[in-house]
Amino acid sequence: MISQLSWKIGGQQGEGVESTDRIFSTALNRLGYYLYGYRHFSSRIKGGHTNNKIRISTKPIRAISDDLDILVAFDQESIDFNAHELRDNGVIVADAKFNPVLPEGIKARLFPVPITAIAEELGTSLFKNMAASGASWALLGLPIDVFNKAVEEEFGRKGAAVVEKNIEAVRKGAESVLELAGGPIADFQLEPADGQQKLFMIGNDAMALGAVAAGCRFMPAYPITPASEVMEYLQKVLPKMGGTVIQTEDEIAAVTMAIGANYAGARALTASAGPGLSLMMEAIGLAGMTEQPVVIIDTQRGGPSTGLPTKQEQSDLNAMVYGTHGEIPKIVLSPSTIEECFYDTIEAFNLAEKYQVPVILMTDLQLSLGKQSAEMLDYNRIVIDRGALVTEAPEQEPNQLFKRYEFTENGVSPRVIPGVKNGIHHVTGVEHDQTGRPSESTENRQRMMDKRLEKLKHIQVTDAIKADAPHENPDLLIIGMGSTGGTIDEARRRVDLEGIKTNHATVRLIHPFPAEQLRPLIEKAKQVIVVENNATGQLADQIKLHVGHADKIKNVLKYNGNPFLPAEIEQKCKELTLAWQH
Repeated sequence: MISQLSWKIGGQQGEGVESTDRIFSTALNRLGYYLYGYRHFSSRIKGGHTNNKIRISTKPIRAISDDLDILVAFDQESIDFNAHELRDNGVIVADAKFNPVLPEGIKARLFPVPITAIAEELGTSLFKNMAASGASWALLGLPIDVFNKAVEEEFGRKGAAVVEKNIEAVRKGAESVLELAGGPIADFQLEPADGQQKLFMIGNDAMALGAVAAGCRFMPAYPITPASEVMEYLQKVLPKMGGTVIQTEDEIAAVTMAIGANYAGARALTASAGPGLSLMMEAIGLAGMTEQPVVIIDTQRGGPSTGLPTKQEQSDLNAMVYGTHGEIPKIVLSPSTIEECFYDTIEAFNLAEKYQVPVILMTDLQLSLGKQSAEMLDYNRIVIDRGALVTEAPEQEPNQLFKRYEFTENGVSPRVIPGVKNGIHHVTGVEHDQTGRPSESTENRQRMMDKRLEKLKHIQVTDAIKADAPHENPDLLIIGMGSTGGTIDEARRRVDLEGIKTNHATVRLIHPFPAEQLRPLIEKAKQVIVVENNATGQLADQIKLHVGHADKIKNVLKYNGNPFLPAEIEQKCKELTLAWQH
């Protein structure tokens, strides 16, 4: 028996690839397996090749597999596009309708299953996703009752007749492939899972759930890949809690509404991707100048311009740190796991109100849309911190206004929301005095700039650096951010077996940069490599700027639209170590 297996389904977008993957992986999750998924899809509603890859394991995993065990293909293009990933003697379950053939040089077992024919016998080709799922499940020799339960939950709202036909499609798909294969494939039998309950979700849903837990009750947003799921989740949930989601005409309206809602006392956020973040920049400056909290999620994708809207990239870092004109304090957080997406969103709201600054949650397409297993969330960890929010303002002298922007040692002033007695003050995007009245005084200008920027010196976040550093003087320190963390860990386990000592640091606070936490790790390492999905090494540049040691820092970059594979990082580690040794 084996401890892990990789499965992929491919076809044309809109013909059931997503639903097949969803039910197949949901059933595996119910058995207690750990799962890690990646979705390759085209930037169109229907048509164009798409595939979903799921890695199944009895142990925690946070990376895509290098190879592939089973490929389910709805068309020949799916075979031609993906067969190179198959390990020798892997399996292709293909729809017999298109007379599938193996590409030259591919050593795999091909089982042409009448997937479409089965579906049409049951009344519609829509059932072919269930026939394909049944064939996959049968090859693994897993209990069919668990799978049927997942089918019932997926289609139960459509009535018993629909459920029965889908289960019949599963049964016929299973029988057909078992007849071709002569039974379940012995070398694909998975060891039993631990049976423990696990979450199985995408990062966008985890952040949306974190927003709800943090007390967010308003989300204005404009749909954009790969951020739309945050809005779609909250559209279903917030109205049940007295909250509201508004689809705005553009991202400018979205972020200004979010700022306004926070000014009024509500916790609000918006979510977008790189192009939307660009439109938000002036308003983010407004939040910095007026010292209003706001939380913004940026799910990075391939750029610039429309770029690769459905592909992986980590190239918005510079925009998040430097994008606004002028100088304001802001916080940029970078979660790296599903669990961190949840907890970091709660912390983002607390930080925004505690320091009265915009907070940007920086994710990437793989973390935002890749469905993954996660440990059950601990709601006892949730703490709500509203900072220096004043609910009872002191009496003011006649004709005096509340000092909303009062000079303080840490730069954070008392904050009131509209309606608080004695809390009247001005709010304006121009430079102002302590009560908010416009001021062009040179002395006031410098003091206000210093006051706002003083906040950056006091910002504290949970685990600014997440380090795994077992070696005192490692050969390599590997640094990454976002979704690269699990892939780096898997590559490290392999190179450690080769006698190369590695430490790993994931940078979770991008701005203000945690130089003092990272510096000792870099100083102890013989070499440092920085792994990131962009072409210019933006994270590496931040490290060189704030920490130094540019002579020992090397870039490992990938910007073709795909996430890193463990083997790619493993190979780079070996190459750089070999070059250094010589």
